[in-house]
Amino acid sequence: MDWKIRRALVSVSDKTGVAELGKALRRWSCEIISTGGTGQALRDAGIPVVDIASVTGNPEAFGGRMKTISFAIESAILFDRERDRAEAERLGIVPIDLVVCNLYPFRKYRDEKAELDVLIEQIDIGGPTMIRAAAKNYRYVAAICDPADYGELIQELETRTGALSLETRARLMRKAFNHTADYDSMIAEALDERFGETSLRLAFHGGRKLRYGENAHQGAFVLRERDAAASLYDLEVLGGKELSYNNLVDIHAAAAAVRDLVAPACAVVKHTNPCGLCQASSARAALETAWRSDPVSAFGSVIAFNAVVDRAAVEFLGLDAANKSERKFVEVVVAPAFDETAVAYLRQNENLRIVRLDARGLRRPKEIKLLGCAALVQDADGVLLEKLEVVSKARPDGDLGAGGALRRLIEFGLVAARQVKSNAIVIVAETSGALRLLGMGAGQPNRVVSTRLAVERARATLAGESLDEKGICAALGRAVLVSDAFFPFPDSVEFAADAGVRTFVEPGGSIRDREVLACVDSRGASLVFTGIRHFQH
Repeated sequence: MDWKIRRALVSVSDKTGVAELGKALRRWSCEIISTGGTGQALRDAGIPVVDIASVTGNPEAFGGRMKTISFAIESAILFDRERDRAEAERLGIVPIDLVVCNLYPFRKYRDEKAELDVLIEQIDIGGPTMIRAAAKNYRYVAAICDPADYGELIQELETRTGALSLETRARLMRKAFNHTADYDSMIAEALDERFGETSLRLAFHGGRKLRYGENAHQGAFVLRERDAAASLYDLEVLGGKELSYNNLVDIHAAAAAVRDLVAPACAVVKHTNPCGLCQASSARAALETAWRSDPVSAFGSVIAFNAVVDRAAVEFLGLDAANKSERKFVEVVVAPAFDETAVAYLRQNENLRIVRLDARGLRRPKEIKLLGCAALVQDADGVLLEKLEVVSKARPDGDLGAGGALRRLIEFGLVAARQVKSNAIVIVAETSGALRLLGMGAGQPNRVVSTRLAVERARATLAGESLDEKGICAALGRAVLVSDAFFPFPDSVEFAADAGVRTFVEPGGSIRDREVLACVDSRGASLVFTGIRHFQH
C-alpha cells in the first residue's frame, strides 16, 4: 500500500543532504515542519518551512531541551489513520506522514571524552520519541533516521509520485527501532563507564542462515556486528559450495594467522590450528612450503594468503591433474585478492570455496567470548614481545637486533604460537630465505606432550624432504622452538634438546625458571625470554 507524503517533520542534527531532501518533498507539495537550526538550513536553501512552534503552540525552551515533545506533534505522528480518524479531526490533529530525524552526536562527544555535564546535553530525548512514534505507526508514517537513506527516498518519491510503499516504510521502521536501541545502549554503556561500572550491549544484524552448526543437528546463523568497519560477514565468495559454520571458524583462524606477516605468506589450517605456515618470496613458494609441513593434515584444510593470489600459486593444488589422486583436496582458499586466472583455475573444482577477505580489517581492540550466559571481555592480544633477553650461558646463533635474521625468525614463531591452541609449542626455521613452521603441538593438557608432538612433526617434515638422521638433527639445531607460555618443568626442554633443538624461546616467569635454565645450560643450548605469554584457549 502506497502512502502519500503530504506533511513531513524534519529535525536533524546532521544536516548532510537535508536541503536536497527538502527540495524533493516540496516538488510533491509536501508541507515541511521544522525546528530551529534545521529550519534555518532549509530556508537558506530556499525551501519554505512551518516553524514547529506554530504546531505545538509553544516556543522552543530550556536551551533547546524542549522542541518537539508535545501532544500535537506526537498525536499527529501516532494516531491510527483509520480507527482514530474522527477523534483526530475532533481534536484538530493534522497527520504527519514522514519524520526525518537523526540524533544528537552523543558518540562524538563520548569519544572526545567530554565532561559529564557536556555529554549529558548530547542525549537526545525528543528525537528518539519522534522516531519511535513514526516507526510504531509505520503503516501510515515513514521514519528516516539516516542521511544515507535520503537518495533512495527521493528516488521512490519520484517513481511513486510523492508516495512511499508499505515495504519501504516497514524497512525503515525496523531500521529506526534498531537505531534508537543502539543509541540508548551506547548512552547506557558510556554513563556506566563514567560511574565506574563496565557494561556491554552487543548489536548484530543481517542474520544469514547456515546449513547447520558445528554438527548437523545444530541450527546456525552468521550475523554482522552493527557499525563495524569490517567483518567476517562481509567476505565475498567467488566460487564453490555454500560456506558452513566450521568453514567460517577456520577461515577466520587461517586469515588471522597470516595477517600480521609482511612478506607473502600462507597458512594451512585444520580445526583452527595452522598445520602449515610460511612466509616466503611469493604466494606459490609460501603455499608449497607450508603444505610440506604436514601434507596429511592439509587434506580438507582451509588455506589463507595475505597477498594477491595468481594462477601460479594455486596451480600447486593440481586441480587439473589427469591422475585425480594427485589433486589436492582443500575446503577453502582465502586471500585479500585473486587475479582472474587464479579464480578461473580454482573454479575447476566446483565444490572448492574461493573467498575474498582482507583480514587486516578484522582486528578489534576488545575480544568477547560468551560462555554460560556470561561474557568474558579482554584486550586483544596485540603485543608480540616486550624483550628478547638471553638468559642462558650460551647465546643463540644469529642477530637479535631490529631486522636481524634470528629476531625475524623468533617473531615469526611467536605469530605462529599465538594462533595455535594452548598448550602451544611451535618449531620454526628459515630455509632458503623462507620462514616456515616445521611442526607444532596444540591443545594438549600438558606442555611436554605438545613438545613431543611438535618435535615428531618437525622430524617428519624434514624426513619428507629427504634428510637423513644426521641432517634432521642439524636442521633442528638451526631451528627455534617457541612456547606460548613458560615451561613449568625441564622435561619439555630435555625431550626437544635430545632431538637436536638448540634454541628455546618462552616468556619466562615460572617458579622453576632456574631448573629449566639449568637444563638448557647443561645441554649447551640457549634460552630467550620474551616477557609476553600467548595463551589461546
